[in-house]
Amino acid sequence: MASTDRPTIGVLALQGDVREHVAALDLCGADPVLVRRPAELAAVDALVLPGGESTTISKLLQVFELLEPVRERLRDGMPAFGSCAGMILLADEVLDTRPDAQHLSGIDMTVRRNAFGRQVDSFETDLEFAGVDGGPMRAVFIRAPWVERAGDEVEVLARVPSGPAAGRIVAVRQGAVLATSFHPEVTGDHRVHRLFVDLVRDR
Repeated sequence: MASTDRPTIGVLALQGDVREHVAALDLCGADPVLVRRPAELAAVDALVLPGGESTTISKLLQVFELLEPVRERLRDGMPAFGSCAGMILLADEVLDTRPDAQHLSGIDMTVRRNAFGRQVDSFETDLEFAGVDGGPMRAVFIRAPWVERAGDEVEVLARVPSGPAAGRIVAVRQGAVLATSFHPEVTGDHRVHRLFVDLVRDR
């Protein structure tokens, strides 16, 4: 594993916007590596679960024999960050998903899949995000989930500020595990990735 100055952070590279997360992590002072096998997972300090299609990723986790190894690393305290589909995968409970879909139980929360609607309902908004400086953060939501229930140990970091979904939870943290409904990897604003890299260093 890398030194604490530049931690080795894996990006789950089974499906989704992997390349964008790799670029953001590199700019934020981490050494990003692609994770497709258990041996690659064992060599990282932390893991990013990218956006994509959550049921597809859950199937591929099983195909590549990564489901249980990722669960075990999370139970052992590995830091993780999930965006959009990654948030769904990190949940304890997922609503409106396939009965055979698997999740990782990394955060004590209930997530509603595709809560904001279909692809045509994708949107952008400015969010106040707890724990980061620099003012509101532009957030891109693409077939995004939201958090319907956050456990007592879960810190709510951001909510939708206005509109029909006003007040809905869209970013959370529990210990070393972070999740967002939106896609910080696509906007060029790397504050969420910087927060995560700092969190990994602190561990």
